[in-house]
Amino acid sequence: MRSAPVLHHYAEPPPGLLEVPATALRELLGGPSLIEIAGRRQPPLYLSVLLHGNETTGFEALQQVLRRHRNGTLPRSLVVFVGNVEAAAFGLRRLDGQPDYNRIWAGGEDADTPEARMAAEIVARMGRRGLFASIDIHNNSGRNPHYGCINRLDPRYVGLASLFSRTMVYFRRPASVQSIAFAELCPAVTVECGRPGQAAGIEHASDFIESALHLADVPDRPASDDIGLFHTVAVVRVPETQPFGFGGQGEGIRFIEDLDHLNFQELPAGTLLGYWGGQAVPLLAEDEGGRDVSDHYFAVRNGGLLAKRRLMLSMLTLDTRVIRQDCLCYVMERMELPELKDGASLEPDARSGGA
Repeated sequence: MRSAPVLHHYAEPPPGLLEVPATALRELLGGPSLIEIAGRRQPPLYLSVLLHGNETTGFEALQQVLRRHRNGTLPRSLVVFVGNVEAAAFGLRRLDGQPDYNRIWAGGEDADTPEARMAAEIVARMGRRGLFASIDIHNNSGRNPHYGCINRLDPRYVGLASLFSRTMVYFRRPASVQSIAFAELCPAVTVECGRPGQAAGIEHASDFIESALHLADVPDRPASDDIGLFHTVAVVRVPETQPFGFGGQGEGIRFIEDLDHLNFQELPAGTLLGYWGGQAVPLLAEDEGGRDVSDHYFAVRNGGLLAKRRLMLSMLTLDTRVIRQDCLCYVMERMELPELKDGASLEPDARSGGA
């Protein structure tokens, strides 16, 4: 029987935090933890790392920031949630039997779990305290650029994300991610920093944290006029009972071996994604309303699994475990950055689509 996680709280960074690898955090912290670091300004910046145990860039970026200020005081107070240290000990996204730590924050199939109750406790505690902004740091398992994600088309949310990247993704599903829950409390963004362990990703995330700590106010306009904004309109999964592989390997769907090279590219209709011996599309694509839109985006012709129309995909990966635990990819569409006015926000149901 799986034991319920216990939320640990540290009023200051525990000794050794700046030196240990992510794989040692279970032993150092004892479990998922909130760590507070005092700074000159209040309210604190909230930082979320290791919601997926194999996505270590956020933690390593935090270590860089704290080392820079080892002999001084942070410009703003910082509250850090260090998430799935159990999975991090094994270098895995999550352990078998665990819910996804970025699907426990509101609703969803993992709503009635000890982890979701822990997440609700954190949200309530941070709501009472008040936050300056929230940053959730992730990695991709496939080839993707660095980009920021927002869940509200609000001037401050866009402004904060633009400090990380000119490439920005707007999404509303899954609705149980950390950034959507914290968007109710403060400007909240998710940043995707490429693959784990890459020095460029760690440095980029570290610089972003540093910049956010030095802000007196969250900017209410993009840092650049050259923003590439994409709207996630569908999530694509391989059904649980459907076997798959890459290249010439495996039964069932045989995706092309360099599938992740197609991320963030305008793919023309007819682009080959893989090979499939059946007649019906073997993937499940769902839009924001949970509707099956598989036949809208994909087709099977002469044994090939094809893009049915012009597509832009993100988060394609060759990691079969991640595909089973999460999804194959997301479908995106370009969208114009709306004229953002102070206090303006696009309501969640004001546009179709999202993932």
